[in-house]
Formats: sequence, C-alpha cells, structure tokens
Amino acid sequence: MNRVWITGGTVIDGSGAPGRPADVLIEDDRIARIAVSGGPVPDGAEVVDAAGMVVAPGFIDVMSHSVSTLLHDGLSVGKVTQGVSTEIMGEGWTPAPAVSGQPHGFPVHGLPGGDEAWIGRSMGWTRFGDWLAAQEAVGAAVNFGSFIGGATVREYARGYAEGESTPEQLAEMRRVVREAMEDGAFGLATALIYPPGSYAGTDELVALCQEIAAAGGIYITHMRSEGEAILEGLEEALEITARSGARLHVYHLKAAGRPAWPKMPQVIDRVNAERAAGRDIHADLYLYTAGGTGLSSVTPPWASEGNRLVERLRDPAERARIRAAILDPDGTWEPLGNLAGPEGIMPVGLKHPDHRAYRGLSLAQIAAQRGQDWIDAALDLLEAEEQRVGSLYHLMSEDNIELQLRQPWVMLGSDAAGSDPTLLTEDELGGHPRSYGNFTRLLAVYVRERGVLSLEEAVHRMTGLPAAHFRLEGRGLLAEGHHADVVIFDPVNVRDHATYAHAEQLSEGVRDLWVNGVRVLAGGTHTRARPGRRLYGPGAAGRPGPSAPATDAAQVG
Repeated sequence: MNRVWITGGTVIDGSGAPGRPADVLIEDDRIARIAVSGGPVPDGAEVVDAAGMVVAPGFIDVMSHSVSTLLHDGLSVGKVTQGVSTEIMGEGWTPAPAVSGQPHGFPVHGLPGGDEAWIGRSMGWTRFGDWLAAQEAVGAAVNFGSFIGGATVREYARGYAEGESTPEQLAEMRRVVREAMEDGAFGLATALIYPPGSYAGTDELVALCQEIAAAGGIYITHMRSEGEAILEGLEEALEITARSGARLHVYHLKAAGRPAWPKMPQVIDRVNAERAAGRDIHADLYLYTAGGTGLSSVTPPWASEGNRLVERLRDPAERARIRAAILDPDGTWEPLGNLAGPEGIMPVGLKHPDHRAYRGLSLAQIAAQRGQDWIDAALDLLEAEEQRVGSLYHLMSEDNIELQLRQPWVMLGSDAAGSDPTLLTEDELGGHPRSYGNFTRLLAVYVRERGVLSLEEAVHRMTGLPAAHFRLEGRGLLAEGHHADVVIFDPVNVRDHATYAHAEQLSEGVRDLWVNGVRVLAGGTHTRARPGRRLYGPGAAGRPGPSAPATDAAQVG
C-alpha cells in the first residue's frame, strides 16, 4: 500500500469552511484520514512537510479545451502547474462522433501535434465514447470528461447547412445526444455565435435538451449573445432549460463590449430570481478582460455557411457583401470586431511567413502598416491564412469580473487548453494567458491583493462547488474516503506570470499535486505521471462506481 502523510499544513477542505491545521493521510487512491495536526506518522508513510502551505482539493476546470493537447501527451502542464486535477471539455465541438466524409468545421482548441493527427474521423470514432476511450489509452495527468458539442451534433446530421432541420435530421441528432449521454457525457454544450452551432434554433435545442434532461444532465452554453443582446441570450437559455427540464450552466459569464457592461447587474438579478424560484443555474468565468477566439468572428455567421468562408472571401461580390455586413451589423449576430474595435483585437495565431512581423500588434496597428482599413486587413489575413487565426478581443470590464466573482453560483473555467510551453514551436507561440494562469490568478489577485473572496471561498469555487454541480462523486472535497486529488500551494507566493504579450509562462507557488493518490507535481516540477481517470456524467450506462481503478496505461508516464 502506498501511503503519504501530509503534515503541518492548513487544510482548506473545499466546502467553504474555515481552514484549520490538520494532517492528511493518503492511502493508494483515497484520503484515508484527516487528523489533528502533530500526530504520529503512520507506519510506512512518506512524510511530506506542508508547513506554511495550504492543503486543498485539486482544482476543477469546468471549461477546458484540452482536447488535442491531452491526446498528444496527456500531461496538461499548463493546468497541472496551476493545481488543476480535473478538466471538463466540450464547448461547441467534440472530436466524436465523427462526421463521415467531412472535416470538422469547428476547430480543435489545441496546439501541439496539429489538428489533423487527432480529428475524430481519422480515428474511426463513431460514438462519443470512442474519443474518451482513446484518451484513456493515452493516459492523462488529470481526470477528464466532456459534454457533447452542439455543433458536432448538428454537423453530424446536416453538415454545415443553415436552416431548420427536418424531423428526420432532428431524430438523428437526438439519437446522437442520447448515445453520448449513455457514454458518459455531462450534457449538451453549445457555442451559439459560431457556425454551424449558431444555425440551431431554440426549438431544435429544446428537443436535444429533452434527451439531456432525461439523463439528469446539464445544458451548458456560450449564449447567442454576450454583447448588447445579452439579456435576450440569457432568456433563450432559460427558455431552453425550462421547456426541456435540463439544468443550466452559462459558459464564461461576461458582458462583452462597453455598451453591454451596464447590463451585467441585470443578468445577475435575473439569474438570482430564477435560482430563488428553485432553478438549478450556475456559471463559470475566466479572470481576464480579453476573450480569445478566431479572427473569423469579425465576420457574420452566414459567411461560413457550408464551411466556405475563404472561398467567399476570394469572390469579389461575396467579399463586398461580407464587408458591408461588418461595417453595418444588422443585429442578428455578435460582431466581435465592432465590439472590441481594431485597437482591442490582437491576432496572435498568425502563421503565414508574410505575417510574422505582425505578431504582438493590434489589428489597428497591422492595418496601419498595410495602409488599409481594419476590415480589409482582417479579411486579407483570413484569406491568406486559410485557417483559424487565434485572436485576443479586449471586451470586458474589470468591475464586472469582480461583481460576477462575488456570486456564489459562479465557478472557474479557463476556456483554454493545458499546453506544455516547452513543446510549442515558434509558429505556435502567442495564445491567451488564461491557459497558464486563470486559477493561480484567482488566488494571487482576487484573494490576496484585492480581497474579493476569502481564501476558503476561492478554493470552494474551484473544488466543492463544481464537483457538486457536475455530480463528480467523491471529488471536490478533502474528506475521508474521497479520491485523493490533493494540492499543496503557498498562499503568500502563489501567482500567475502569463500575460497577453507573453502568454506561455507557467504559474508559480503550486508546489505539489496528487491525482488519484499519484503525485503529478513535486516541488513545482511535473513528474510525468498520468493517473487521471475518465469521469462520467449522471446518465452513463453501466457508470463505473467511485472506486473504479485506473487503467495500467494511465498509471505512469
């Protein structure tokens, strides 16, 4: 039996209760004992001195994009060094079930290895669970699970086409969702500003969420608007879940663009009123005023219909039509370029050799260098790159971030992959700091520097709250009998180092991390162990019990 005795630390157990001096005994993959500090060392135990440190449950990232990075090496270095022990994926797109004969229209949110190595259709993944089974074979340093992506569901039945689905197509979508829930999906995840997921209407989403509700799952959504129509976006999400019976979770809660900033208190009041009436509603956020997505988000969704954006940009008439739509948005889509303005957009994912000189510049600066209007510069970049161009959009208010963080139903999600910066090529540099600093930033900035939350409440938001909401049995709390996902961090020195200009900088102050009783971080260094386990949603057929052992492949890196 493997035994670890963590002694001398302050235990913050994830429940929100005050921290207390205590010693923690890990036996194999479980927390065997939490004892009054200073007791005798159990026989045969490895002693870990945690004096001056906090001992807490491993953190849970409820909005991860580690789809391809986990498949590449399984180590999730950027997340593990923040204390993350669990990642839940799925926003909009998932690599399974594969769409026969078609490339996926929604990109893999990962860097190392390249998308083509990992898209589901090249792996023969016919069901949602095939992808997660493949991840089990690779192994992971973190526990992992996923929602099924709404765009993938729609594309499976009808490709990249706009318009209302036929009864036969809707039946096919419902079957795919039902099978995904049987395979352990936590629910349906939509991203309603990105095609083809944006082409789904409210009634279609209600029908799909009926399958989710039947399995006890969650409808989790990047709402159709986070800008000036944010209240309408929220009302649609509330309607979908009220009519279907599914629980509701709002991805990366935010008011995007200055005109929307005053609406965040109204959003919060509306959610609080629904919660007071008994609705199960939660949300997550990342702690940055800039969002991150593709440069194509400056264009209207119809421009990508049929996955033909680049083709349309090369047609003068179509290009003129796209330009006119950007210049004068009609209110039916979220014009991120207009909301952020060219000064607030930084294309960080430029790979074309002719564009390397633009790295680190705003779209306004790029346009000035090219002697162009910002719209023409953006369209030229999209045409030449012929791919997703990752970009930062400065859209949010720091005051709203603090207001959102004070809500007891808000937890943390990175909206990012767990990349290893040492594996990135020069072309892959330039991302969002949330990949490497979202969780440590909470502890350093919003707890220690600003006092927005107590340390105990901050830990609860990253552990006990998401575990209860996602029904992660035996996780999220330091309690006897629970899985031994345990982090040790320095409350005085923990901090994020990633910035918008230099995103690929690891956090510091998280010293040790155990996942299922196996140490994956020791003295701040990744051990390369991969003890993470696949996690299942409540509707999984033959769902493994809480004591299901890890596979041999996942034990050691």
